Order: sequence, then structure tokens, then C-alpha cells
Amino acid sequence: MTASDPGAGKRALVLFALALGGFAIGSTEFSAMSLLPFYARELGLSEPVAAHAISAYALGVVAGAPLLAFLGAGLPRRRLLVGLMIAIAAGNALTVWAPTYGWLLASRFVSGLPHGAYFGVAALMAASVMPDKRAQSVALVMLGLTLATIIGSPAANFIGLTIGWRWGFAIVVVLALLTALSVQLFAPLQRPENGRDPKSELSALGNTQVWLTLGAGAIGFGGMFAVYSFIAPLMTEGMGVSPDMVPVILVVFGIGMTVGNLGAGWLADRAMKRTAIGLLVWSAIVLAALPLMTGNLLLLGIGCFAIALGGGLGPVLQTRLMDVAGEAQTLAASLHHAAFNAANALGPFLAGAAISAGYGWTAPGWVGSLLAIGGLAILLVSFWLERRRATPDIPAELCSAE
Repeated sequence: MTASDPGAGKRALVLFALALGGFAIGSTEFSAMSLLPFYARELGLSEPVAAHAISAYALGVVAGAPLLAFLGAGLPRRRLLVGLMIAIAAGNALTVWAPTYGWLLASRFVSGLPHGAYFGVAALMAASVMPDKRAQSVALVMLGLTLATIIGSPAANFIGLTIGWRWGFAIVVVLALLTALSVQLFAPLQRPENGRDPKSELSALGNTQVWLTLGAGAIGFGGMFAVYSFIAPLMTEGMGVSPDMVPVILVVFGIGMTVGNLGAGWLADRAMKRTAIGLLVWSAIVLAALPLMTGNLLLLGIGCFAIALGGGLGPVLQTRLMDVAGEAQTLAASLHHAAFNAANALGPFLAGAAISAGYGWTAPGWVGSLLAIGGLAILLVSFWLERRRATPDIPAELCSAE
């Protein structure tokens, strides 16, 4: 995309609109983590129990991604994206008014339903406007998500400290509606291909490589979420740090995710498999080192930045799904974010269980490292099967004795 390219400005506007949606979604997803101590206190819950609201959102993504991608496969992509963002605004409006724990769980579940389908369709649209740099275009859409960890999540934590946690979700309502307007104004309509209908998307469900790639994300990503969800209590209760410093570490974490996201997109366009393997190995190592990072605030900040770099796995696996999904692009791309949020449910759940069992506030690091190793094992199986299938059978005469 160069200044002399007459289409560069249009593509930039499209990517901006799509990334704005990523920022809105990231703000609601990560704000639920940074606001955890505030709604736990107001609703009279322990923090491990209140963290179930995070898991409820993630389960909404898991349920909504395949369903909405299937139902929306026959719609123009722009129309589908606008509808999904309006639904996200409605779900977060319900969260703003949540009077009880049960209402909070239900509203977070509803808020998560459109998440996966939005990112899946947005990734396909982004790749279509930058076909020679697909991984980087997906990374640019995901940039909105990672910027939410720098701006949205710390801002929500600050809002929770000053005027109340509900305002953090009210801002998301505004962002989602602005995204719907921007997509309507800037994005191409992109009608479905001739002969394509929702049933054609179901072919993804019979594709082994699709499931293995999704499994690598669902397990491997859980490590990062295991730690991120409990940063606030780790600092305030485990380390005795002032709550005022929590937004600072959240910003550091968000910067790490942004660097990892953009760097991984660039690397994946050159060596996708090695990039994916390297990110999971890196995550396993730095997550296991979390107990060593809690000696002081500076060390924790460096450690959180290192852990957050592993978030670059997102655009890598998203692009791989485009390669292996065949004709089921929409469903497979949406399922990636179902897997991403299965990790978002699994990581905090296992980390919370470890903390409740008495293993301490650094237990999420060990839990996360094991999850990263599990994701790596699944990904290696995927690559091995792919290579085995691509290797032609050796003629029998070459296998005979000399």
C-alpha cells in the first residue's frame, strides 16, 4: 500500500473501520478482566467466582461463532458486519444494567455471541483487499483488539476506580455503534460468491486440519489469558502493589500484544509454520517464569511484556485457517475466534481453580505454560499430518533390499 496507489486510501479506510470493530470487541473482552475486582466487590462475589463472567463471554463466542457464521454465509459481508456490531452494542447495554450475578453472566454470554463471526468475516474482507499480504492484513484488523489492551482495558480499570465499572461497558456501546456506521460507509458490499450457501460452509466440520488448528489455538492461547485475567489481584493482593499501578502494567501488556501481533503477521507472510511454533515455545518458557517476575514492579512489567508477545499467534492461526479451510472460509475463520475464546474460558477457569486450591497468585503462570505446551503438541501433529499427506508414496521397488 503506497502513497502513489490510488486504491491505498480506500483500503486504509476499510482496514480502519474493521480495526475499530476489533477495538470495540477488545475493549469489552479485556475490560471484563481489568474490572474484575470492581464488579466482584459490588455484587458480593469472590474474584475467582466473579471471573466466571469472563468465561461466560468466552462461551458466548464459542456458541455464536459457528451459528452466526453459518446463518450469515449467504449475506453480503458488509451487511453482516454491521448487524454483528449492532448486536454487540445491545449485549453490552444489557451488561451496563446488570443488577445481579445471574444477569451479569447472561449479558456477558449474549455480548460474546457476535464476537467470533465479526472477526472471521472481517479477516476475510481484510485479506481480500490486501491479497499479497494476507497475514499482515489480518494483523491490522487484530491491531484494534491489541490496542484495546493498551487503551481500552487500562482506561476501563481507571473508570472503575473513579466513576464505576458499568461505565466501562457503556463506552463499548458507543464504540460498537461507531463501528457499524464506519463499516457501512467505507467497507465494500462483497456479495457471496455464486453458488455459495450456508450449507457449503459445513465442509469445515469434516476437515482434520481445521480442527487441529483450532485445537492448537483453544489450548495454546489459554496460557496468556490465565495470566492476564489475574494480573490485578496478583499485583494488589499477591505483591501488595497500589491499585493505581494496575493500569500501568495493563498498558505494558497491551504494548507487548501489539508488538507481537504486528511482528508475527510480518513473519508469518514469510515462514508461517516456524512463526507459530516459535511463538508457542516462547509462551511456554516465559509463562513458566512468572513466579520469578513478582519480586518487584519493574520485573513484572518486563515479564508481562514478554508474555504478551505470545498474542501474535492470533493472526498466524487465522491465516493458516484460510489456507486449510477450502470452500468453508467464513465458518473456519469464525471458528478461530471460538477457539480463541475457548482459551479465554479455559485459561481463567483453570488458573482460578489453582488459586482456589491454595497454589497462590503465581499459579496461573504454571497453568499457562502447560497450556502452551499442549497447544504446541497439537500444532506439531497438524504439521506432521500435512507433511505426511503431501509426501508421495515411495515406490515398492525402492523399498526392496539391495
